Amino acid sequence: MARSLVDFLTTHASQHPDRTAYRYLVTGDCDGEIRDISYGRLAGRSRAVAAWLQERGLAGSRAMLLYPPGLEFICGYLGCLSAGVVAVPGVPPQGRSQNHRALTRMKRLIADADAKVILGGREVIAALGAMAEHLPELAEITCVATEDIPDDAAGSWREPDLAADSVAFLQYTSGSTSAPRGVMVTHGNLLDNERVITERMGHTPETIAEYDHELFVSWLPVYHDMGLIGPVLNTVYLGVTATLFSPLHFLQKPGRWLTALSRYRPHTSGGPNFAYELCLKHATPDLLDGLDLSRWKVAFNGAEPVRAATVRRFTETFGAAGFRREALYPCYGLAEATLMVTGSSVEAPPTLVEAAATGPHAGAEDAAAVGSGRPGPGMTVVIADPELQEELPDGEVGEIWVGGASVAKGYWRNTLATRETFRAALKGREGRFLRTGDLGFLRDGELFVTGRLKDLMVIDGRNHYPQDLELSAEMSHWALRPGCTAAFSVDGGAEGEQPVIVAETDPEAAGESEKITDLIRSAIGEAHGLSVRDVVLVHPGTIPKTSSGKIQRGASRTAYLNGALSVVETPAMG
Repeated sequence: MARSLVDFLTTHASQHPDRTAYRYLVTGDCDGEIRDISYGRLAGRSRAVAAWLQERGLAGSRAMLLYPPGLEFICGYLGCLSAGVVAVPGVPPQGRSQNHRALTRMKRLIADADAKVILGGREVIAALGAMAEHLPELAEITCVATEDIPDDAAGSWREPDLAADSVAFLQYTSGSTSAPRGVMVTHGNLLDNERVITERMGHTPETIAEYDHELFVSWLPVYHDMGLIGPVLNTVYLGVTATLFSPLHFLQKPGRWLTALSRYRPHTSGGPNFAYELCLKHATPDLLDGLDLSRWKVAFNGAEPVRAATVRRFTETFGAAGFRREALYPCYGLAEATLMVTGSSVEAPPTLVEAAATGPHAGAEDAAAVGSGRPGPGMTVVIADPELQEELPDGEVGEIWVGGASVAKGYWRNTLATRETFRAALKGREGRFLRTGDLGFLRDGELFVTGRLKDLMVIDGRNHYPQDLELSAEMSHWALRPGCTAAFSVDGGAEGEQPVIVAETDPEAAGESEKITDLIRSAIGEAHGLSVRDVVLVHPGTIPKTSSGKIQRGASRTAYLNGALSVVETPAMG
């Protein structure tokens, strides 16, 4: 019986040592430089890193992982698991604009995790050395470039004594509403969630054989749960092959993702909703002509609200390249549940529920709610009234509560937050539940996510979901970028709480700011009966988002109140 992913890696390395575990597209292009690593080599490198850690007596302590995108991160991560060291994936500071933010976050993580060692790529470790004055903490910490650990170190590796309850790694949440917290994911949590992903995404032995082990293509960041637990670790769990490349290369040229899908023809690949929107934006006839997406079976979409308009337009546009509507696979998960909680059916198209006939978007096809599928085997999802701690009936919106073996142990060194979030009790139900902080409803066993509890706006005694206002705003003019609008409320003095809309606009609509502002105001007035206090149009790419692409409404509100938004100037009238 496997106790950890290390056991799976050992098995695959002995049974098919020459099979490619990962290939990495160095430039993001299929015809550029490609590096790959076999299962035999992956096990060897992981053991070399593990032995290095073990020899320094680091088992049980925390190792910060700071790597650029590439294969070295995977060797470092699996090396930690193989040594019984708790891995802490982080974002390496890079580029001047990123430095201050990344440095601050890194300092916070090093201190919070009480990291004893930093593993990284050569360039990152060299860069850290040059930052010593900004990072006095580093004086106490051993830093090593894992490429410099010799292969023959693997000879002294000893199998770690791992229990299901041992912490495998700390997944720091991207913090859409709060300071990052380290989620303690155990070896048992990881194995359970890999089982859930495998079952929900149809990764059966027959499917793996049919796809000749080519299961994933992914550009998702590996320091984030969606990119790590999904494509990277499900690959090791199943002994299949994944093609990876850098998120930056995807953002620079979204067509690279589709080209890689067409070239390697994997079963599963995906990202947040914005990734599908980016592909639509760059869908030139030339690109479409060269694509064959007919083998893409699971196009997962999660981490931020899944939009009906995106589902419709992606199917319409890429149907010409063989893409099937049934492949679109909305899902829901969170770091506190390791990753996956619910997922769609592999052979069925997404479930859409029409907007209420009396609601703000009555009859609008693109305002339909998109289902995020059903709970994985062994997962329990209930909709609760968080105040009364009671289960709500089908169709009623409440907080999403989750139970099961994938639910993590709690937050690292934060007993209070662990008790509040991971130990919720429900009247008439056994066991403890994870409070997700997300709002949603169940319908015929399928979960529909409607928003965040903390983002709910109460105006004139009525509840308003910010994403409803954001959708109304975005549907009012072509220049408003999908998924790039933030709605929040501010204190309007005698007027009480009032809504503010901050929206990114297309530069091509530069002269239409006034018209767009008026359209947003009237759309929200008509649909929601609300008078908007302020509409602020900002430059593309400037609304604060988490690393997984979720709008940070709290940060947007703070930037608005501090006058720190990148506002599009209204041209002076001649």
